[in-house]
Amino acid sequence: MNKILLSCYLALTLIGLTACSNSQSNETEKVKVPPVSVQLWSVKDALEKDFKGTLQQISDMGFQGVEFAGNFGEFSNNPEGLKEYLTSLDLKASGAHVSFDGLRGEELEPTLNFLKKLGIDLVIIPMDSRAWSADNVASLTTELTELSSKLAKKGMLIGYHNHDKEFDAYQDLTFWDYIAKNTPQNVLLQLDVGWVNYADKDAIEYVKRYAGRTLTTHLKIRNYHGKNRTPQGVSPILGEDQYDWATLIKTQAKVGGTRWLVLEQEEYPDGLSSMQAVKKSKQGLDKIISTL
Repeated sequence: MNKILLSCYLALTLIGLTACSNSQSNETEKVKVPPVSVQLWSVKDALEKDFKGTLQQISDMGFQGVEFAGNFGEFSNNPEGLKEYLTSLDLKASGAHVSFDGLRGEELEPTLNFLKKLGIDLVIIPMDSRAWSADNVASLTTELTELSSKLAKKGMLIGYHNHDKEFDAYQDLTFWDYIAKNTPQNVLLQLDVGWVNYADKDAIEYVKRYAGRTLTTHLKIRNYHGKNRTPQGVSPILGEDQYDWATLIKTQAKVGGTRWLVLEQEEYPDGLSSMQAVKKSKQGLDKIISTL
């Protein structure tokens, strides 16, 4: 073999080995899955009976965080104490659902100060009827934009959480698209996958469409009677359904900027208590994550 042929042979061999190595590396590369939180609305009945004990059980289930929804138990005037208690359970506050009323006028500073002391930097509006009103959605986006500037001064972010009506048609797209396009990049978009699916939309596509803004996501199954969007009888327990949660989570990890996966349980099948249903969904989610 002459020198030219030998050089070519060695070059091609090296390229082949490199390509093979890269391929094997990609195949074995694991997705960096965001930590898992639970929306405490899921277990509101248990919280009312035993706030601290419920948080202890949530920690025992393997959750890494909790998302608050207005109930702070015996810590309602002691955010530092609540943060300390969460820390003792190896839990973090992944965020909080707060209404606009708690972020207006004289309520704004006390609300933000409480949440900041609790360690929360993601503040999410859970619902507002202006979000699906052609006459009022611009008012919503204006208020979200103004709040984004106010919260930024405290190192916090404002966000909005969808239900199904935000995906009604509006201006050739949807109200959700209008909200996304008319608010700054630092307004987070908390997708509730249960409601997105109920609205016959593709959550994965929306994560891609607004890259870097799906900082938290509600992983949930909605199963309605009398509607033809989610088949009647589908289990509301994560992992017992047919949805491609694995691809969604991979997409969130790669392009969503997702900091937290937030499990939410609003249906409790087969006589399960809220805590039992949450535990089953957490086990189902753990199995899905183990495949990534």
